Amino acid sequence: MRTHTRSTTNFRSFTDLGFLSGSRRVPARVSFDSSLCGYYKLCYCFDQKISGSRVRKYGRRQVSQIRAMDDDSEGVSSLDWGESSGAVEYNSSSSDGEDSDGEIILQPITDVDLPTSKEKFLPADDSITVTAHRLAMLGRARKKNKTIYGVLNNVGLITFSTLLLFLVDQCAWRIVRLPLAPFYLMRPFMISAVVVSCIGYICVPLFRILKLRSIRRNEAPIRHSSKKGTPTMGGLYFVPIGALVAEVIVGFSSAEISGAAAATLAFAVIGLVDDFLSLKNNNGGLSGWMRILLEVAVGSLFSCWLYITNVSSPYSMKMVIPLPAPLGLVCVGKFYPLLTSFCFVSMANGINLTDGLDGLAGGIAALAFIGMSIAVLPICSDIAIFGASMAGACVGFLLHNRYKASIFMGDTGALALGAALAAMASCTGMFFPLFISSGIFVMEALSVIIQVCIFRTTKYFRKTGFRFFRMAPFHHHLELCGIKEPKIVAAAYIVTGVLILCGAYVGLISA
Repeated sequence: MRTHTRSTTNFRSFTDLGFLSGSRRVPARVSFDSSLCGYYKLCYCFDQKISGSRVRKYGRRQVSQIRAMDDDSEGVSSLDWGESSGAVEYNSSSSDGEDSDGEIILQPITDVDLPTSKEKFLPADDSITVTAHRLAMLGRARKKNKTIYGVLNNVGLITFSTLLLFLVDQCAWRIVRLPLAPFYLMRPFMISAVVVSCIGYICVPLFRILKLRSIRRNEAPIRHSSKKGTPTMGGLYFVPIGALVAEVIVGFSSAEISGAAAATLAFAVIGLVDDFLSLKNNNGGLSGWMRILLEVAVGSLFSCWLYITNVSSPYSMKMVIPLPAPLGLVCVGKFYPLLTSFCFVSMANGINLTDGLDGLAGGIAALAFIGMSIAVLPICSDIAIFGASMAGACVGFLLHNRYKASIFMGDTGALALGAALAAMASCTGMFFPLFISSGIFVMEALSVIIQVCIFRTTKYFRKTGFRFFRMAPFHHHLELCGIKEPKIVAAAYIVTGVLILCGAYVGLISA
């Protein structure tokens, strides 16, 4: 009666015994002398000598799989098994039973390289591979979670904006005390959002083909180097669409929308020149003073146009600022053009400074436009349509600008959005509601001013500059504090949502 025992083992045990010391490959069949049978009788005592072995019986045939053996176990080399691809099966057969001498045949399943002397002291390849795989999957999981956070930020922003505009449309007749068209604000908002989101799927690949790729700013954290090469100048397509939708809805008959659209596009041209020079000169665009000078010029021209144009207003005079009771209407007279120019410059640069995280500036601008649309609705309903349309354009752009962004708005979009908000406030005098609704933009600009002033002052007196923030603007300070990018954006959305409700309420009671 013949019994067969099959075991899976590694070549290291045989190498240590000296049988395969001069060969890197195991021959197809190796036969051992019967003089060695005494040694290999240990193989028949798996249940006594080898820990962790498993024996499975198939009728008369026993199949044993050896897992491990200590190096110090009774003079036998360590059975350090490798992968299944390196497995070797050997059959021991005997005609007289387990105690009789028999022929042991070593028969490899596959050809496997034997470990060299240096590899014996290295960890197993399996452990390194598994560890690397787990680390890679962990990184992918974190990126996936951040992407999910970006989607959730967009969903929350769109849901909040839609519900708020729908509620305002239902109560518009109480606010204006005049009959308005159904979905007065919802219609331009949805049309702009859908058109911009669809056009984005064409423009994003087109901008990538045209190599309109962003360059990492020197003042940005080093971790933003991964964003280098992302297409930029997204304001080229979503800003004109927002202005055009508003003009089409009112039939090109509103002087206020025409003036606001012209100022918006003028600032977009300034931003376009700045972006183009930055790409051409490797992050060397327009100088700060040159850009501010151009912005002041456009703001002054808009003030002159506003002064000589008949803007629809419930008041018998212009150049007034509505404020809540008991202040009421405050006439500033000749200071109104100066206030208008300052509003244009401050809002444009505030949004430009805020545009440092994926979806941050676009989402806050969309909410600010909605707040201003509600605030100016009793004074100039046409400007409210312009604000709702620009808010929809920002939301449509966010579908491509959320984390992780496929395109950036660049200075082309940031300066244009600031000019659009400033134009809405200048046409209606709602500067105070704009200041409240754009609280995040104001805070970002103030953080830069504070950082520069403190650093220069301390450097002058102490010869060593002191930085109040780790990095300005403020959102970079939060990044360096360890807060993740999508969480900063979500917190900014929540704060802005509260601020626009306050700003809209102040604007309504002021009108």
